[in-house]
Amino acid sequence: MSAAWGGAGAGGLTAGSPRPPAERFDVALLDLDGVVYVGPDAVPGVPAALAAARETGMRLGFVTNNASRTPEEVARHLEELGVPATADEVITSSQAAASVVATVLGTGARVLPVGGPGVAAALRAAGLTVVERAEDDPAAVVQGYGREVGWAQLAEAVVAVRRGARHVATNADATIPSPRGPLPGNGAMVAVVAGVTGAEPMVTGKPDPAMHAECVRRTGARRPLVVGDRLDTDIEGSHRAGAASLLVLSGVTDPGTLLAARPPHRPDLLAPDAGGLLVSHPPVVAEEGGWRCGGWLAAADGAGSLVLRTVPDAAGLRDAPGPDDGLDGLRALCVASWSRPGGPAATGLRAGDEAARRALTDWNLVRS
Repeated sequence: MSAAWGGAGAGGLTAGSPRPPAERFDVALLDLDGVVYVGPDAVPGVPAALAAARETGMRLGFVTNNASRTPEEVARHLEELGVPATADEVITSSQAAASVVATVLGTGARVLPVGGPGVAAALRAAGLTVVERAEDDPAAVVQGYGREVGWAQLAEAVVAVRRGARHVATNADATIPSPRGPLPGNGAMVAVVAGVTGAEPMVTGKPDPAMHAECVRRTGARRPLVVGDRLDTDIEGSHRAGAASLLVLSGVTDPGTLLAARPPHRPDLLAPDAGGLLVSHPPVVAEEGGWRCGGWLAAADGAGSLVLRTVPDAAGLRDAPGPDDGLDGLRALCVASWSRPGGPAATGLRAGDEAARRALTDWNLVRS
């Protein structure tokens, strides 16, 4: 699959992007929760940024592990937020699950949906037969997120799985972002069924390659860029599919989590939000025994801590055109942390000067 996608970004943050990603990639595969919107509201500035990305010729695919709504409902919501979208541009984890189940079990197979209306709609669209009870002898249970999922649906799923139905989860996200903070996601509900039945579910949403295969099939992407806010789904999924990735900090991932990221969870590019599609990204370069990005240097001290400081003779320097997005120091810290002989760590950080102290405080990496 990676050859078909064109691959990209093997150098990660050390490579940067001398041109805006919107000019390098043909399709942006955008996660929704935490990227385009948080709760009922659009991330500030993102509708305008996506419109500008379209103007460059980049196409957009709206990719979500949230299986509760149909593509038509998602497209209408995006329109309400000022993001023009059609149902054909929306790819849900329910669609990926339905494609996998139809391939494995054949069209017409009986399936019990658990979740919002988007789950049953995707199953029907794939030619599967939707049933309502375990006594209807479903060959599979497809479980996706739904705000109304409760004991009755979970109990029906448990009975069906214990009778031999295959348990398929549209995703295993433990949480979803909200204005009130993280809330229980589909993974939390899937764990209930798995815990009672003892059966390991098949997960078809991100980061499983099945989700990205569905994205490629529906968008025709040749040089895709995955834009997401989660390391364990969006970024890992991009790695597994051989696609480049842009991590945005408008959702669930915070700087401390990013510094401790394992190799499959390390993005190629980093930005505050999806506006990062429109700007060049500076590389992180080896320098002075550490790693420099723009006017910031991160290096280990004799005690093994990471020290961030400004570089006096590089003040204001960026190795990419365009305005400073405030994350150059974090980019340098990430590469320094990931390159540590003992492995990455989000602890043991020190500021080498006042500007660095303010930056580390703003990122909640040290206390003020």
